[in-house]
Amino acid sequence: MKNSSEIVSFVLSAYGNVGDLKYLYLTIILFWYVSICVANIVLIVVIHVDRRLHEPMYILLSNLCVNEINASTSLYPLLLSQMYSDSHEVTLPWCYLQMCCLYTSAPAEFWSLAAMAYDRYISICHPLRYNVIMNTERVVFLLILLVWIFSLVSFILSFSFIFGLKFCRNIVENVYCDHQLMIRLSCSVSTQSYISEIFFAIVSIFIPFTLISVSYFKILAVCRKTSIENKQKAVTTCTPQIVSVSNLFVGCIFHSIDFRFLIARVPDEVRIILPMYVLICQPMLTPFLYGFNLPKIRHSFKRLLFKRK
Repeated sequence: MKNSSEIVSFVLSAYGNVGDLKYLYLTIILFWYVSICVANIVLIVVIHVDRRLHEPMYILLSNLCVNEINASTSLYPLLLSQMYSDSHEVTLPWCYLQMCCLYTSAPAEFWSLAAMAYDRYISICHPLRYNVIMNTERVVFLLILLVWIFSLVSFILSFSFIFGLKFCRNIVENVYCDHQLMIRLSCSVSTQSYISEIFFAIVSIFIPFTLISVSYFKILAVCRKTSIENKQKAVTTCTPQIVSVSNLFVGCIFHSIDFRFLIARVPDEVRIILPMYVLICQPMLTPFLYGFNLPKIRHSFKRLLFKRK
């Protein structure tokens, strides 16, 4: 039986032999990755350049865009290199690095949206205290810092045990290094793996999702008693966040269904794409949702595009 000293790399078997379609897939993946990076960078630049957007809500949005780039970069470069390669082999350190980026960006996404929901709650439910509670310094040096520190700690506490596993097999039936499949390749699967997944789900998804839900329920309760103009303003600013959270929730369901229940009942293509749904859609959805739905960002982009004429 093989031990951990013999396993120095994994083979990503889900790529298979695409033949002449390889270059078509390469072009599509590269185009999508570049589009994601450009869209998010443009939004970050617009917020950075226009001082009128130096408000907590937009600073938090910039942080969310940074996380979209981080999540995409943890996946797409590997897809491109493996699609071009014929061996589809990836070393253990690169697998660990990809896992760290992927499973840090996931809690960062949810906690960033939770911070944005809190910002909207203070703005709508406590408008007179907004400038005191949500000042720029507090957002930049507290909320954003805590989001990233908490996301990294969440990953370390949940999945650091994988770094010490002994692997008896090296064939990963996916297009990227997924922690669940890697655990299955270990020589022994302990209850720690199940506990870590539950812990990660609670800390990284359930708690922030609960905080987001509570924030918007309170916003809804306040909006019912305000004027039509205030209701429209609340809908305009809150809709993108609600859509983002809903899309993330759908992606989490797809990931869970794919790996836990239907792995032997669905076609291979569906089994491969479903877990990547969030990484395919969410990074592009974020800049377009906020860029085209929030009037201040849309007007700032036009001013920047036409040199403020």
